Amino acid sequence: MLADPSGRQIWGPNGVGAGVSYGALFDTGNFVLANRNAAVLWGSFDQPTDTILPTQIVKRGTELISKYSSTNYSTGRFKFTLQNDGNLVAYTTFYPQTGSNFPYWAGNIAGNSVNFNKSGNVFLSSANGTILLYLFTNKEPTQDLHQRLTIDHDGVIRLYAYPKQSSPSAGRRWPAEWTTLSFMPEDNICGLMRDNTGSGACGFNSYCQIEDAQFPKCKCPQGYKFLDNSDESRGCLKTFPPQDCSSAGKEEGLFDLVEMVNTIFPSGDYEYYESISEDMCRELCLSDCLCDAVTYERASCWKKRAPLSNGYMDQENTGKTLLKVRRQNSTSTADKENDRSKKLMMTAGWVLLGSSVFVNLLFLVASCPWRNKNRMMSQVADDSDEATALSTNLRRFTYREMESATGGFKQVLGSGASSTVYKGVLGERSGGNVAVKVLDKLPERDGHDVREFATEVKIIGGTNHKNLVKLVGYCNEGQHRLLVYEFMSNGSLADSLFGGGAFPRPNWYTRTQIAYECSTQIIHCDIKPQNILLDEGMIARISDFGLSKLMKADQTRTTTAIRGTKGYLAPEWFRNVPVTAKVDVHSFGIVLLELVCCRKNFLLDFDKEEEMVLVDWAYDCYSRGKLYKLVEKDVEAMEDLKKVERFVKVALWCIQEDPSLRPGMKKVVHMLEGAVPVSEPPDPNSFMSAV
Repeated sequence: MLADPSGRQIWGPNGVGAGVSYGALFDTGNFVLANRNAAVLWGSFDQPTDTILPTQIVKRGTELISKYSSTNYSTGRFKFTLQNDGNLVAYTTFYPQTGSNFPYWAGNIAGNSVNFNKSGNVFLSSANGTILLYLFTNKEPTQDLHQRLTIDHDGVIRLYAYPKQSSPSAGRRWPAEWTTLSFMPEDNICGLMRDNTGSGACGFNSYCQIEDAQFPKCKCPQGYKFLDNSDESRGCLKTFPPQDCSSAGKEEGLFDLVEMVNTIFPSGDYEYYESISEDMCRELCLSDCLCDAVTYERASCWKKRAPLSNGYMDQENTGKTLLKVRRQNSTSTADKENDRSKKLMMTAGWVLLGSSVFVNLLFLVASCPWRNKNRMMSQVADDSDEATALSTNLRRFTYREMESATGGFKQVLGSGASSTVYKGVLGERSGGNVAVKVLDKLPERDGHDVREFATEVKIIGGTNHKNLVKLVGYCNEGQHRLLVYEFMSNGSLADSLFGGGAFPRPNWYTRTQIAYECSTQIIHCDIKPQNILLDEGMIARISDFGLSKLMKADQTRTTTAIRGTKGYLAPEWFRNVPVTAKVDVHSFGIVLLELVCCRKNFLLDFDKEEEMVLVDWAYDCYSRGKLYKLVEKDVEAMEDLKKVERFVKVALWCIQEDPSLRPGMKKVVHMLEGAVPVSEPPDPNSFMSAV
């Protein structure tokens, strides 16, 4: 047992009486208690907390319960359990009690056990050992990595890996930290965690939004603040007085509705209207002192009163929330009455003051904002940067250091619509070669911009994934905003596939490995060969992850419009329809075809007109049973036509015009690996033909 300094027991194994002779920690991570005959009386694998390890088996009736936060290891709000009926389910709980509340993921098939085998695969199996459902499939060499599956404090179930020091994994350099290999559920977990009652994923008056790598983030709407800054899941409070119902007519003009696009609060409706305009919906809320918000979608209007609950943002949400907030520089009626009394007293006081004192006081008051303006801006930047540096492993550079490291920004590695990348050298002690991205078309700076840049850098720097280019530092000085990344010695995938000899073209085996590595389940919104970099071991790393939040909205539109419908963008970018994570699936499908064929998607000066557009040519070759034409100049690929066919079929499914026909990235991974069969894909353009 474990005891505190006074000898009081704070933990002990369940069901173990006398007779324990010793404890042992096996190489698998299983800690056991045994008697003198070496018979195991108790094992930690039988009573997991929030984590399971390779070789561990989860039986019916066993549950994993998350910790409360990243630093609080007490019982949390989420549970992952194999129920007694065999259904594998993830629940929210009646926190602080552990009773099950609302299932946000379910396997929907009865199994006997969850198995985490030595190969790193996690699956639900029947009593006779038949695999019923794969939760995670592993492509990495297990002899080189420690692995674990954990239900984290945010409710996401993640598969992690940590490198073994003695095994370099065939030249691959893994960071010395736990890296996310995969996660579930792959859908927006914020939208899945909707309770019929209660506050939802993030507490009352707040909303949940997915950040990078499927991390749910709790946020307060405009005009609200966190109830507890150390625990964002507890919800938010208003920062302004509510509308006074005793004088609703007088206060009606003191409030506005702020728009929260793609954000809804499904619960808390008290009135519903249909077939009305958005302006009418706004007016109905502004004139109602009990209304705190309205949701408007497709000519329907739902009035809501506080506390708001179950709020979440999702690009698939076609509705919007209009949140009532008090206008700036306005006060409630009660406050105005108090202010009137105060003003009378203040007037009398001013009359009693001498004119010389009055002038001096005015001079002092007028000079304060001028003296503090520059100091405040500097303090905002310093505070934001210090917080970012302390909360991440990122290094904060000065602009002069960046000028020195890049030799005056001389060697250009690449450029885009909103940035230029230069090669830099920090020295062996500081990390050697780096790539310095200069963001040159960002919004005008004010206190909000400074803090927002620091926040986004913190998010990008805190995202660790084996297939993302790692951010090692940043510069946030004056008008200069720079990001410092690890240097990728083999350039981009575009350089290797289309570069004309600057980098060697990867062979068929290497291209298949790159395809596996690029199919990681992360939302990027700009997957293309130029954003896929190759390190010294030809391992694919995706760059520019998370930078869309640092760009102006109109820049994003301008950049994407230039590429046209035959580029990497999904068709829905150019239509008046919601854009979802399926846009990345479409982009990946184009890249996958380019990997197979070693050519660009569109070749304007190509001799054969029928081969100018790779998507059309690939489907034509597939439908006529002539896939060999795609790789006839590649000896290795010609000897592996079964895999060529599988990859092309997966790509054709990914690039379907209809987003609903595209598989999720998790299924794409399984199809590429051959873990699930790939059915016959239809013509990618058949949806448009039908329209």
